[in-house]
Amino acid sequence: MTGPPVETTYGPMLGGDGRPGRLWALLPRELAAVFRPRLLDVADEVLREIQRTIPDYARPLDGAFGKALRAGVQAAILQFVDRIAASGPAPDDRRKLFVGLGVHELAQGRNLDVLQAAYRVGARVTWRRMAEVGTRAGVPSATLCLLAEAIFAYIDELSALSIEGHAAAQARAAGALERRRRRLLDLLLADPPSPSRTVQEAAAAAQWPLPHRLVAVALDGAGDVSGLDALEDFEDGTPRLLLAAPEDRGALTAALAGHRAAVGPPVPPRQAGRSLATAQEALRLVAADVLPDEPLTWCEDHLATLWLRKEPFLATEACRRRLAPLTALTPKQYNRLAGTLLAWLETCGNVREVADRLAIHPQTVRARAQELETLFADHLRNPDDRFEMILALRATLT
Repeated sequence: MTGPPVETTYGPMLGGDGRPGRLWALLPRELAAVFRPRLLDVADEVLREIQRTIPDYARPLDGAFGKALRAGVQAAILQFVDRIAASGPAPDDRRKLFVGLGVHELAQGRNLDVLQAAYRVGARVTWRRMAEVGTRAGVPSATLCLLAEAIFAYIDELSALSIEGHAAAQARAAGALERRRRRLLDLLLADPPSPSRTVQEAAAAAQWPLPHRLVAVALDGAGDVSGLDALEDFEDGTPRLLLAAPEDRGALTAALAGHRAAVGPPVPPRQAGRSLATAQEALRLVAADVLPDEPLTWCEDHLATLWLRKEPFLATEACRRRLAPLTALTPKQYNRLAGTLLAWLETCGNVREVADRLAIHPQTVRARAQELETLFADHLRNPDDRFEMILALRATLT
């Protein structure tokens, strides 16, 4: 564009006051008429430069992508010039467009780095072209410097709108995903089990591939649990997790540090409710001093105790029948010989191992073994009787 200098009085350059709200008031309204005839040319150049320098945008400008990008560039430049004409931050009719660009980036699986790079390219090209047009029109350099400041402040505004859209869409997506994962957890824990197809469809919607085997975790209180790809429910009085059965215990132990929790046995997804019930029972037995007081209880390590405690009547009957020879003893004698009997049976009569386990002398073990032989006789050698005695002893000694 060529022609005589524009006859107008241009506003002063910003001094120490750099607040963005003052920029539009300081720019002369007449600048809008200088730049408006070149708007489409500038928009086309911005588009070309964005496609040349940003690989994610280097594809044909067709479809929804091309429409959104072209509309965004043209609207940004037109709005900037309109603001100059109004000498102030006029109501933004195009706010939704730039918020929508942030939403679009999330839908494409990108963070905002690419879009913000495009904004910077647009600002650079626009400033370069407007400076050329302004210089030819006789706009003073001080005003052009003010214009440059206004361009980059304006780009910051557009970037903030896109950040807002991206964050809002991200929050909505996270909320929707959380609701889908909670529904999947409820389906997996349902009694009776939910139909397999329903669970599979819910897992796909929740973006949580069903593992071949999973474990349930029962916790005694809510709290932060990070680093786990788990289905979570901390909203009621029985916090619980479902996750793929770990290949090793280290990662899960670390993630649950600071919690008292129990890990149910690994099960197929249809039996998730049973794994959780077992984990919850383990927590109760820890609180009752039946199981060891450990921060993390692995149910796999206590299956016999959990099994016996699940059927108290049968455990009582096993104790009555298989431990009858001990009932005539005093409580002190009972505990001494019952503990020795359990260690003797579990070690297959290894005197040294029993002595180490009970912290007594091997000769003491031999003496007690003679007492047990007198009390139980052939029952100590019958495999079925030995098995039932071990179960009964575990039930009565834990």
